[in-house]
Amino acid sequence: MGEKLICNNKKAYHDYFIEEKFEAGMVLQGTEVKSLRQGKANLNDSFAMVRSGEAFLHNLHISPYDFGNRANHDPDRMRKLLLHKKEISKLFGRIREQGYSLVPLRLYFKNGMVKVEMGLAKGKKLHDKREDMKAKDMRRDVAQALKERNRD
Repeated sequence: MGEKLICNNKKAYHDYFIEEKFEAGMVLQGTEVKSLRQGKANLNDSFAMVRSGEAFLHNLHISPYDFGNRANHDPDRMRKLLLHKKEISKLFGRIREQGYSLVPLRLYFKNGMVKVEMGLAKGKKLHDKREDMKAKDMRRDVAQALKERNRD
C-alpha cells in the first residue's frame, strides 16, 4: 500500500538541527483516524515527552470529525507513542542531555496504520537560522542563473 502523507512539520527543520529520525505508532480513537483520513491535523508546536517509561505526544491538533457525535475526541489531548522499551530508554537518555528534544516531523499512513516520524533535535540559534536562509537563497540564485544560462 505504501505511504500517504497527512501533514509535515516544516517549522521543525527551521528551528532545530535534526540529528536522528525514527518511526513510532500512536494510540488513537476511531474518530481521530477518520479525521486524519480527511487530512485534518496540525503538527506545529507539538513535542514528545517521556514520563514513567512511556512516550507521549503533546500539542498535536487533530480536528474533530465532521460527522462525529458525542463520541468525538478532544482535539488537543495527549497521545501515547508506541515504541519499544529499549527505544524509549535510549531516547530518555538523549533527552536528558542539554538542548535535545523530541519533535514530530511528519504524520502519515503506512499500510493503513498512522505513524509519526520523530526527530531527535537540538535547537538552532538565531545566527544558525540566518546562515541557513543565506545558503537557501544562494542555492536558489544559482539554480535560477543556470536555468537562464540553459535557455540561451
